[in-house]
Amino acid sequence: MDKKIYDTYVRILEEELVPALGCTEPIALAYAAAKAGEVLGTFPEHLTVACSGNIIKNVKGVTVPNSGGMKGVEAAAVLGLTGGDPGQALEVLETVKESDIIRTKELIQNGFCDCVLKEGVANLYIEAKAVCKEEEAIVVIEDEHTNITRIEKNGRVLFEKEEAEIQAAEITDDETPDKNLLNLEDIIAFANEVRMEDVENVLGRQVKYNTRIAEEGLKNPWGAQVGRVVLEEFGGDVKWRAVAKAAAGSDARMSGCSLPVIINSGSGNQGMTCSLPVIEYGHAMEKTEEEIYRALCVSNLVALNQKRYIGSLSAYCGAVCAAAGAGAGITYLHGGTLEQIENTVVNTIADAGGIVCDGAKPSCAAKISTALQAAILSHKMAMRGLTFGRGEGLVMDCPEDTIKAVGYVGRAGMKQTDVEILNLMIGKTKIEEIS
Repeated sequence: MDKKIYDTYVRILEEELVPALGCTEPIALAYAAAKAGEVLGTFPEHLTVACSGNIIKNVKGVTVPNSGGMKGVEAAAVLGLTGGDPGQALEVLETVKESDIIRTKELIQNGFCDCVLKEGVANLYIEAKAVCKEEEAIVVIEDEHTNITRIEKNGRVLFEKEEAEIQAAEITDDETPDKNLLNLEDIIAFANEVRMEDVENVLGRQVKYNTRIAEEGLKNPWGAQVGRVVLEEFGGDVKWRAVAKAAAGSDARMSGCSLPVIINSGSGNQGMTCSLPVIEYGHAMEKTEEEIYRALCVSNLVALNQKRYIGSLSAYCGAVCAAAGAGAGITYLHGGTLEQIENTVVNTIADAGGIVCDGAKPSCAAKISTALQAAILSHKMAMRGLTFGRGEGLVMDCPEDTIKAVGYVGRAGMKQTDVEILNLMIGKTKIEEIS
């Protein structure tokens, strides 16, 4: 295959499949606050975090890892400030001690931190402002969970991302891998041709980390125990084991388990959804490690291909994109043709597309279960030569156009849906006023 596309796909996997401790939205808050404290140079008297609606939505119901069970924006931000290490980025809370948890609870109780809704900004936007006497520091994160775009201290701009990008562009045109090069045909060619030495470290880490938290979710009663219920009620068939593993990982992650996972599209739930079912099917089929890694190339890149049209955060549940990726990877393991893999993706998003995202919380595990059941059905249909046809709903002339159409609905069509979900969650829309 084309060398530029090959190299780009390797770099996409390296940059996207990174470890994160806990749900990525509260972790991003903790990272921003920890960085603001570092820039300030002393512990602040007050902390203010201004967030986009999607950040508030995705933090409200999820347990912050290493927090002793705390939830919410204030808990994530203050814990990052008191015990976080900004040098560890998405693993910022790895360093938290019991004394930091106690201090965080005291500070929150005393009104140390304010959270405000920031309107007219990117879907993923965090602004942490730490103040001590006449000193203040501001850190802004936008678009991606660790993408700091501005740092200020006492009104002076210390770092501005736009300027840095211009300087980088003068040095090289290849700083950021171009996800516009993603497409199903080249993804399959890449999976067939990739040299193991180029991907084995990043994929081996994904297998290790995500399997470990899935097993933790099955072993202990995390969250609503969706994964355990699936496994115990529906038996040990590989389909249900695959669904249970991914759901169990989410059970643990959404309820504060401190084990890190390897993310996809900035999301731990999506990282687990597109990898764990493929790993489970690979083991059940007695595939080699190399064969599983090639299938994981398919599942991860197919998930990323869909998300590039939707964006980091929206009202469209990203578990559907990840499940379609998993379905594609499973079809690949079964020796499916390019057409059968394409049909698996189309069938999945024609079926489960449109599941709404109402924030990160324990019920994400159930949505993962639902999306994966659709993906496995879609795989079975595709292997029989069955697919939904052009003109049936959002199914377009070709698979890539179908992915693009569904992505457009997720990004633009569901924009008002996102607003209304947030208004209900924060109490701006009163239930008693709904006729």
